[in-house]
Amino acid sequence: MESADKSVEERIVESYRQDEDMMILVFAQWCVNHGLDPAELYRKAYPNQPDNERLSRVLELTVPKEEAGEIPDQTLLGVLSLFGNEDLAIIVAEAAASLGPIKK
Repeated sequence: MESADKSVEERIVESYRQDEDMMILVFAQWCVNHGLDPAELYRKAYPNQPDNERLSRVLELTVPKEEAGEIPDQTLLGVLSLFGNEDLAIIVAEAAASLGPIKK
């Protein structure tokens, strides 16, 4: 039974990681769509953390803004908040405000 519990736990952790990678991709693509550097915004939000390896890896999955669908600002802010990235959400909101009205 202990092995089955561990397997379930591992699947849950892996599922969360995949969801988190999707959140990082949404953030990175939103930045690309607006001509912003995702690593720079991340550093502003978390200045005491080292460069985010997962962000670097996920950046390779982004597409040029001409090929990407629009990501509404509110969608990104909601996703960031869902994963507890409040500091990054604040930086994104500031960046979005400097770009013009927040898109819903």
